[in-house]
Amino acid sequence: MEQQINAQIKLDNSLKIIREYDWLINAYVLDFYVDKHWDKLPHAWRKHFENMPPEQMCFLLEDNDDKSQATATKVNSVWPLSLLALKAAFQWLCIGRRRTKKDILPRSHLLDHPKLKHIFNKGVKPKKRHELDSMAALCKHICQDTPVDFIVDFGAGLGHLARTLGYAYNIKICCLEMQTKLNKQAYAMDDHMDKLQRKYADEICCQKPEHVDLCLTADMEAKEFLHTIETKLGLANSSYRFGIIGLHPCGDLGAILMRMFLKCKQAKILNFVGCCYMKLTTNDDSVVPKQTYGYPMSAFLRKNISFSKLSYEAREISCHAIELYRERLSLKDYEYLKVHSYRAATERVIRQYYPELRHTRMNNVRHIPGMSFEDYFYKAVKGLPCEQLSPSHLCTSTTESDLRNWKNIVIFYTLRLFFAPLIESVLLYDRMLYLMENDCKVDINAIFDPRLSPRNHITTATKTR
Repeated sequence: MEQQINAQIKLDNSLKIIREYDWLINAYVLDFYVDKHWDKLPHAWRKHFENMPPEQMCFLLEDNDDKSQATATKVNSVWPLSLLALKAAFQWLCIGRRRTKKDILPRSHLLDHPKLKHIFNKGVKPKKRHELDSMAALCKHICQDTPVDFIVDFGAGLGHLARTLGYAYNIKICCLEMQTKLNKQAYAMDDHMDKLQRKYADEICCQKPEHVDLCLTADMEAKEFLHTIETKLGLANSSYRFGIIGLHPCGDLGAILMRMFLKCKQAKILNFVGCCYMKLTTNDDSVVPKQTYGYPMSAFLRKNISFSKLSYEAREISCHAIELYRERLSLKDYEYLKVHSYRAATERVIRQYYPELRHTRMNNVRHIPGMSFEDYFYKAVKGLPCEQLSPSHLCTSTTESDLRNWKNIVIFYTLRLFFAPLIESVLLYDRMLYLMENDCKVDINAIFDPRLSPRNHITTATKTR
């Protein structure tokens, strides 16, 4: 109960701050010049940032849990008290992003087996391998405390996580994937792994994964879901226990996963790492039934929908890679940072000559050293009517003034990013409360290295009855 009350207090305080700074959080950076965003900042903030090098903005993005002097930003002036107060508040309100489970998780020696490790790693990028290893090890750790007969992996894809669990940790696993093509590929990879394991590590007990073609929807009943699993695994009765896992279920799939966990009395463990919060359905989506939208989920927040609202812009900024951006700031990677200015200057030109194309999706342009605004513009708008504009429409005194102020837009973008951990914490606290309200014990921990995997928090739930 104390944990639940603490989460409610933090949610309430976090949303009060977000409501006060909606004007900043919900701003489009691409409208920076058009809507004069710089002038909307408090006078004390603008005065402080006037002659400050952009790299000193790293101070706001520092992980408050990291006390290492090596990471501390050297600041040459006293920051506005309002920003210092926010930074101090975030230290208490935000869920920490530093890894907390890395030292206690077991690691299977099979993952480093000279004859098998290549098949574990085949087609898996280092970021994904890091996630698979950490997630699988945590599942093994939790299953030792709460034994289950098998694990169900939602959105299993090619089954990389399933093979790690089944072969490296001897956990029986059933994979759910809506794409038949991916399941067929997963079966082929399982067969290859099976042959190698029998040849080089036959003395080690392993579990070959099972794969099911299934699209999990918000309105699917537990009876239908369980029947599919029971049929696939050949279960004769319902006296089994299982766990549910999901590695980065996108948008509403995380909410669907939680609801299915609560619907199934046999489900005892839940482990999942969410992502793509901007794709969550909310009460603004009128076509989505109230009981199934992805945010808010907790009864605590649903009591006051207007107060708990998080806009698309807020949810989108919460998904950004803070640590990598901070690194670019600290390294004075100005050529990369100037992209924001080029995009905002492009928006001003478009709004002047093609107002109907406001906020139109542009082509991604890799900003290389020495790239002119003209080069950027024509690459960004290729295929759009505005690519017919002549260079004389671009090279104006207004555009030149905009581009000279590129540091201001970097500072403004960093200020929005400063709120990202707070917004993500609200989403995570809401999920935590929802599970607690339904008699679950819940923990949220940073499981991945945030530099490799920005969405690095795992929500772990076990049923108390």
